[in-house]
Amino acid sequence: MFYPLPDTIEQPEISLSELLASRDVRQARQQQWIGLHQVTLISFTVVFPGPVKDNHLVRQIFNQGLNALKQVAQCRQWVLLAQQSFALPTGPECFVAVDADAIEVKTALIEAEELSAVGRLWDFDVFDAQGWQYSRSELQLPPRRCLICEKEAKICARERAHSLSEIIHQIEVLANASNHD
Repeated sequence: MFYPLPDTIEQPEISLSELLASRDVRQARQQQWIGLHQVTLISFTVVFPGPVKDNHLVRQIFNQGLNALKQVAQCRQWVLLAQQSFALPTGPECFVAVDADAIEVKTALIEAEELSAVGRLWDFDVFDAQGWQYSRSELQLPPRRCLICEKEAKICARERAHSLSEIIHQIEVLANASNHD
């Protein structure tokens, strides 16, 4: 059911306008999937810093997230109605229509994130059949932590508290650790 994306030559840097346009396309696709399937939708991407959004490391982390999603779905006996992955210059994406309670799905995927060394880089957006998106804060869960200093990730990103090379190095360390889990 899940197919790893093939490795390709590293993609070029993505501009802010390209990134914003890809988010608009993803949001439109999400609404289309919700209307089509009328069940819970999982929209999965990788949070990756810097202007390059598709490379071997991003795809490795993406495929680990897909594997975690597959394991959670099997353990919870969710009915997966449709799944599609997209290999995009702005980073890989995957949509999964699942016949299960959206809050249960979001909670289980957050648990999976917390169990993996690279889980903080997974972004599982979960929508119910009416298109309502469930967030960590709505479930009274703490915000994502910074990969470097454990402060709230949004604060460190906004303040540019850490260099891109420092963050990428930490991601490589975590990805290598997750290969040995």
